[in-house]
Amino acid sequence: MGITGKVGGATAQHLSAQGKKVRALVRNREKAASWANRGVELVDGDWNDSAAIEQALKGVDGAFVMLPAVWTPSPDYKEAKGVIANYVEALTKATPPRVVALSSMGADRTSGLGMITALSLLEQGFRGLISPITFVRAGGFFENFLYGLQVAQGGTLPVYYNPTNRKSTMVATNDIGVEVATLLTGPAWSGQRFVELGSMVSADEVAKQLGEVLNLNVKAFAVPRAGWAEAFEQFGIPKGRTGPAEEMYEAVNAGWMDLGVEGTEHAAGTTSARDVFAAAWNAAKA
Repeated sequence: MGITGKVGGATAQHLSAQGKKVRALVRNREKAASWANRGVELVDGDWNDSAAIEQALKGVDGAFVMLPAVWTPSPDYKEAKGVIANYVEALTKATPPRVVALSSMGADRTSGLGMITALSLLEQGFRGLISPITFVRAGGFFENFLYGLQVAQGGTLPVYYNPTNRKSTMVATNDIGVEVATLLTGPAWSGQRFVELGSMVSADEVAKQLGEVLNLNVKAFAVPRAGWAEAFEQFGIPKGRTGPAEEMYEAVNAGWMDLGVEGTEHAAGTTSARDVFAAAWNAAKA
């Protein structure tokens, strides 16, 4: 799932590099044409079509599933619940030998999570599945800071992390792809596993690494809490619909994205924020 996005794409890349046959469920074949040219089998359909999901799952050795990001979810998270129900129906019928689901740090909780609530619902919804399943609880993506390549030219990186020297779990999407591909092709397991993925990094450290790429002295600046709604609106979230995004960052600042939840395994990423910034900066200049 999600092969035209960063995490799904990274997963497909690493599976292909291992010589594995890859199949992807896609809504838009044109958008996924480059993958078809690389030998990926495309199945037409989307998250809202359980029959298409089941078709895509037939005969696979393993499945990677994820939820589409919805920045303005309904109060009852009906969008996520609908996709989860379709997944459960398809996975119950197809029963793949193993399933890896993208989740998030904090998804062990059931309230006060904002947008992460969707992933808490995913974990709850999947717990009755027969297939062995691993929930990869990833930290915040370094790629979410890429706006800094433009806005930090003046030496300041505005962030929602407060205080900026407090560390929380972060990871590069490439490292999620590595971990998912490893789980899909490595030793089999039974039952359900939870893998925390990422390392403890502060916004100050991210800003410093951004500065090293830009050859500037960049400092992280915590956007005042009262200004969050307006800032999210500037990113395109409609006025009055910024609550879930705000609540998510409140959860991060409250420490709910920290490593060490009981009953979980841990995998550290090897890609730094600096690596992510450098790759994007070089691509932009190419």
